[in-house]
Amino acid sequence: MKAQAVLGSAAVGVGFGTLLLPAVALADTTVSPATTPVGGTVVLTATTCNPKDGDVIFHVTGPNRDQNVRSTTAAAGGGLSAELFTAGFTLGTYTVAATCGNGSSAGSAQFTVTPIGGAPAGGGGSSAGGTTAAVAFTAGGALLGAGATGLVVLLRRRRHAGAVA
Repeated sequence: MKAQAVLGSAAVGVGFGTLLLPAVALADTTVSPATTPVGGTVVLTATTCNPKDGDVIFHVTGPNRDQNVRSTTAAAGGGLSAELFTAGFTLGTYTVAATCGNGSSAGSAQFTVTPIGGAPAGGGGSSAGGTTAAVAFTAGGALLGAGATGLVVLLRRRRHAGAVA
């Protein structure tokens, strides 16, 4: 019976840990290419947004921008995408944060605007390998560690209570 109680407690802990993992660990927003000259085009894609949930909003911020780009265009690999023309953009790095039609975050990515004839276009920016994902995985690891510590404490208390009795 004791083993069932410990397993039950562990299962509940894992369930709560799963619910508490940040949604950003599952989010994926990409910008391709990651580097573009002034007047170039970048493709913004939120792969985790379901087109059935409605439009995705890409919020673009940077040296001279704070604008929203709405998209209803289905992306070839899944999700929704939009094209953004960089004519009139100031040189620098811009951040794109995506919000799905159901209100959930689809992560963020960055791209850089360079001078015409500047650096060649990059492969694309993504939130999957960025700081946001690292924070999410760190939080998941902390939850796992806390669960394991709680299990050890629980087992020690039960052993101690059995010895006292």
